[in-house]
Amino acid sequence: MASSHDHAPTGGGLDPAQLIAEARRAFFVMFSFMCLVWAAQLVNWLLGGDMARQHGIVPHDPDTLGYLLTAPFLHANWQHLEGNSGPLFVFGFLAAYRGVGKFLGLTALLVVTSGMTVWLFQDGDTVTVGASGLVYGYLGYGVLRGLFDRNLIDSLIGLVMGASFAYVLTAAVPGTPGVSWLGHLGGLVGGLAGAWIFRDRRPGRPAGLALRSGRSGSADDARSLPAPGRPAAAPAGPVSPRADLLKELDDLGL
Repeated sequence: MASSHDHAPTGGGLDPAQLIAEARRAFFVMFSFMCLVWAAQLVNWLLGGDMARQHGIVPHDPDTLGYLLTAPFLHANWQHLEGNSGPLFVFGFLAAYRGVGKFLGLTALLVVTSGMTVWLFQDGDTVTVGASGLVYGYLGYGVLRGLFDRNLIDSLIGLVMGASFAYVLTAAVPGTPGVSWLGHLGGLVGGLAGAWIFRDRRPGRPAGLALRSGRSGSADDARSLPAPGRPAAAPAGPVSPRADLLKELDDLGL
């Protein structure tokens, strides 16, 4: 018996109109986040940097565990914030445009993995603040998401991101003074894990053929017969394995 499954819209289950709507929401989410971190730095600057020193992560200090939630919003100085702002907005938008809900879950994961890596493994009496752990997490997520979702467009985006920004990985290894490479590494690992955790779990949608039980022959030999008195339906043509690819390129106007 021949059986087929309806094809859901390409692009991670979103049609072009939905994708544009999600991208618009992602833009406003990231714009709001950037306003928040810049406002926090303004208050920190007015207080002479005390807010960052008092609400950052101090390794092995149980009293600062709650500051895992505040440290990503604080920066040591204006230069620190300026260096993070561009990558944070771009990588964050690319992580969010497929769905703000997943993005918020991913952000929570990165806050934990980046902050806990610093809290557990960093040495010395230091205070760690900054959104760079999120930056590295969004980068790692963007690079792998398309592979786990089997999405052509996101895979191409991930390839471009990985090739264009591979140099930033040098700050996720020891050797740069004044930089919390452990926070970068924890965020990167969290982003790579997040690509798997928040992957598209819907069942595959390719058309398939089912054999009749108790009958010999290949799947191509099995056919469904019309009910008595009903006209035979026009046979469905074979589904091209490139159908999803062509549909995504058509959505992009290519």
